[in-house]
Amino acid sequence: MDAFSAGYSFFEKNSGSYTAAYMGGEYVSRVSAEIKNLVSDLNSFQGFNTTTGALKGDIAEFWHSDTFNINAVAKDSTSRTHVDRSHDFASADITSNFGKKFGLKYYKTGADSAKQQAKSVIERFKEYQSQGGKDSLDEFLSKRGYSDPERILNDPIYSGQQRIIPKDQLEEATNWLKRKIQEESSKRPEQVQRYQDTLDMLRDKIEDGKGTSSVALSKEEAEALARLAKEGLVSEDTLKDLGISTEELIHYEYILQEAFKAGTTAATISIVLKVAPEIYKAISFLIKNGEVDEHQFQKIGFAALQGGAEGFVRGSVSAAITSACKAGLWGEALKTIDPSLVASVTVIAMDTMKNAFRVATGKMESRELVSELIREMFISTCSLIGGGMSQALIHLPVVGFMLGSFVGSVVGSFAYNIGCNAILSFCVDTGFTMFGLVDQNYELPDEALEEIGIDIFQYEQFSFDEFQYDQFSFNEFKYCKFELETLNIGILRRGVIGVSQIGYV
Repeated sequence: MDAFSAGYSFFEKNSGSYTAAYMGGEYVSRVSAEIKNLVSDLNSFQGFNTTTGALKGDIAEFWHSDTFNINAVAKDSTSRTHVDRSHDFASADITSNFGKKFGLKYYKTGADSAKQQAKSVIERFKEYQSQGGKDSLDEFLSKRGYSDPERILNDPIYSGQQRIIPKDQLEEATNWLKRKIQEESSKRPEQVQRYQDTLDMLRDKIEDGKGTSSVALSKEEAEALARLAKEGLVSEDTLKDLGISTEELIHYEYILQEAFKAGTTAATISIVLKVAPEIYKAISFLIKNGEVDEHQFQKIGFAALQGGAEGFVRGSVSAAITSACKAGLWGEALKTIDPSLVASVTVIAMDTMKNAFRVATGKMESRELVSELIREMFISTCSLIGGGMSQALIHLPVVGFMLGSFVGSVVGSFAYNIGCNAILSFCVDTGFTMFGLVDQNYELPDEALEEIGIDIFQYEQFSFDEFQYDQFSFNEFKYCKFELETLNIGILRRGVIGVSQIGYV
C-alpha cells in the first residue's frame, strides 16, 4: 500500500502540472494557427493576373484582419474581425464582432488615399456616370438606400467606418485633410463635415478600443507581399521579417496571464486528487462506526489548502515555462519541447527545493534528499512512458495521457520499492555503500552495549517530585533463588535502520 500511495501522490502532483503545461502549449498553438491562416489567405491569390499595384489593397485587407486576430488570440481577447470581400456600394472591407467596421484604401500617395476615404455621395455618383451609368441621381440613390437626396449628397460614403491607410502615408494624409478643412471652411462649408469625419476616423491599423490592434502595413510592404502572393511564395519566414511570429507577438505579460489561468485549473485538479482519499477514509469510517470523525474532516480541509496552493504554483510555473519555450522566447531548439516533460521536471525541481530547505533546517538528512530525488526521477520516467503509450491508444488530449500516467506512476512506485529493497539487501550482505548513497553504520546499539556491561551515558533529565502516600503492606514469606552462572551468546545481525541507512539490529 505504501508503494501505491507513493505512486498516487506523484500522480496527484504531476497531473495538475501536466494539464497546465498542456494549456500553455495549446495557447502558443492557437497563435501559431492564426499565423498559418494569414499565410494561407495571402497565398490564396496565387495565379491572379491582377497587377501588384491593384492587388496590394486586397493583400492589406487580409493582413489587417488576420494580424488583428493573431494579436487577439495572443492577448486572450474575444474580439475578432473578418474580411467580407463584398462589392456592394460603400460596403466595409472588414467587419468585426465588436460593432466596428473598417474600410481600407492603399493608393499611391497619402493625399490620394485620404481623398478616396473622404469621397462624398455626389462624387461617387459622378464617377458612376463617367463609367457609363444610366440611372438618374434619384434612381442611383434609391437603389443604394438613400431616401433624402438633398441632405446626404455631401456626406462621406464611408461614414461610420474606421478608415485604414498605409502607415507611411498617415502623416501626409492627416496634413492633407487638415489643409482641406481650412480651405473648404471659407469656400464651401458644406464640404467640411466629410473631411473632418475622415480625419477623426483615419487610422493606420485596426483597433477595438480595448488594447487589441492589427499590425500597421506600409504601401511598399503591401506591394512586396502582393508579388510573393501571386507566386504563392508567402511563408512564415516572410512574415517573421515583418514582425509576425510567436517570438514577436507573445510577450511575457501574456504568458503570465495564461499561466495564472492554467495554474487555477491545476489547483482545482490537485484539490480533487488530494482530497479524494481523505473523503474516502471519512466515508469508510462512517460506514464502519456509524458516526463522523471530526479529525478526518480537518484533514480534508488541510489537504484542500495544501493541494490547492501547491497545485497552483506548480501549474503556473509549468504553463509559463511551456509557453515561453513553445513561443521561441528561449531559443529555437526548445520550441519542440514536450509539455509532459516540462511538467515532470517542474514537479521534481520544486520537490527538491522543498526538501533542500528541510535539509538546511535539519529536518531531513542529505541522503534522504538524494533518495527522494532518485525515487521521483524513476517514477517520473515510468509515468511519462505510461502516458505516452496510452496517448497513442486513446486519442483524447490530456485524458489519454493522464490515464497512462496514473498507471505508470503506480507501477513505477512498486518497481522502485522492489528494486530498492533488492539493492539494500545486497548492501546489507556485502557492506557496499552504493557510491555513498547508503550509510553503513557500524555502531553497536545501546541494548548490545548494556548487555556486555558497558555503561551508557544518558543525558540529564529533569525529574519532578511526586506525592507519595503511605501504604500498608503485609509481611510476606520470601525465599531465595539460586541461579546458575551461564554463558550467554547473542548474535548481532545487520539490517535497515533508517532511510538508506544500514546498521546493527
